[in-house]
Amino acid sequence: MNQLFKKMKSNNFQKRNFFKLAFFMLALVVGLNSCKKGDNFKAPSVTAPDNQTIEAGAVVDLIFSYTADGGFKSATVSAVNGTATITTNGTADAESGNIFVAFTAGDAAGAASIKLAVTDNENQTDDATAVVNVTLETLVVVSSNISTNTDWTSDKVYQLAGRITVLNGATLTIEAGTIIKGEAGTGANATALLIARGGKLIADGEADAPIIFTSVADELSPEDIAAGNFGSPNLDPDVDGLWGGVLVLGRARISASNDNGDVSEVQIEGIPTSDPNGLYGGNDDSDDSGILRYVSIRHGGTNIGAGNEINGLTLGGVGSGTIIENIEIISNQDDGIEWFGGTVNVTNAVVWNVNDDAIDTDQSWAGTLDNFVIIAPGDHNFELDGPEGSYPAGHTIKNGYVIANDFDLERFSADLINTDDNSRVNLENIFITSIRDGQKINRVVHNVGVVNFTGILLDVPAADLANYVNGAVPAGITAGTSHTTDLSVFGWTWAAQAGKIPSK
Repeated sequence: MNQLFKKMKSNNFQKRNFFKLAFFMLALVVGLNSCKKGDNFKAPSVTAPDNQTIEAGAVVDLIFSYTADGGFKSATVSAVNGTATITTNGTADAESGNIFVAFTAGDAAGAASIKLAVTDNENQTDDATAVVNVTLETLVVVSSNISTNTDWTSDKVYQLAGRITVLNGATLTIEAGTIIKGEAGTGANATALLIARGGKLIADGEADAPIIFTSVADELSPEDIAAGNFGSPNLDPDVDGLWGGVLVLGRARISASNDNGDVSEVQIEGIPTSDPNGLYGGNDDSDDSGILRYVSIRHGGTNIGAGNEINGLTLGGVGSGTIIENIEIISNQDDGIEWFGGTVNVTNAVVWNVNDDAIDTDQSWAGTLDNFVIIAPGDHNFELDGPEGSYPAGHTIKNGYVIANDFDLERFSADLINTDDNSRVNLENIFITSIRDGQKINRVVHNVGVVNFTGILLDVPAADLANYVNGAVPAGITAGTSHTTDLSVFGWTWAAQAGKIPSK
């Protein structure tokens, strides 16, 4: 009996120890589980991707990474200046992973933000914000004529896909700092911007934000303009003929004729005769074709036929109501600026590295060119022709600084000043330097024209002056080294930034 009692007592003791052990193990498990919850686990951590730049309306995939010691539970996303959607979410209970978000940019330029928040199984949350820089579409290809009032803005680059005409009754307004690039093209397909009679161009740039016409081969960008770098980053300033140019046509009087006598309107050179928008001339000397101010035109002058190139800036029958000032022409295959009649005045002009004439006048232009710089044209510095009909108006060219040759580039002009026998022009206060032996002022005696020289200074020894004039030296032409040109106004130009314009 005692042995039986002892055995039963031992069994009860073992059972009690077993239950105690089982209870202890249960408590240990519960304790461990409780340690996996609550404040003993770190809150989630979310990392945003690097900043990106996309155009308005574009979609970009963003990858956020996360850690969640308490296990992934859920994620939410929100966005400013666009919409965001989670395309691949985190894995339930995972302690780390990636979340993919598709972001669609809004319409406004500027910063957009995308915030992703991750919550773990303990309802602890962390978030991170990705930043996307939204830009407006930067390239606009223009392939149709402009028939209604149109604005071009500086946050875009406009690409001329052909000869683009601002038609009668329409106004094209170009914001300061805008870049316009012409595609390559020759013959009838030459690219150009043509302002037809009755159309208007308001290209009103600023000294720190010029409007630049160039070639599609030019890598110049709006960021360059904003930084104050107005020169081409990849094209030398003597590369020409890559596109056409800018032509402005008006209704002012011209002096033209055909086999039947005087005509009041003709087709401008550089535009095929099949295009009626190429006509210019009329009887309104105060005609207004708009504003060109702080405008640089470069790398143009493509040929549309034998001897029929496009000038950097062509002015056909443009009236005095038009404002043209602070103009730069660089490396045009034909002339820099050419006037065909009209009455428009031009102030503060630079013509650099053109392949033909820097300044060319025809058909009794009756305006004034005041304050200008010419640098090493490929042919004449001035080719000043007279009337082609019976209308005998003349013009004035004054306050000029002419660098006749660039000896470093071996670019030499043909002569110093060239006029026709019937030219009608007043030349006043023009200083010509960097003169080469053999260069002369030609045709100083005229049959029916009237050419007046006042304050023309050649940077040569006084004793040699006669060697630089064809014939007797007229009054008003002397040797000297001073000038009256205000060079300070040209600081905005590529020519000045390249060190080609003297400081004083």
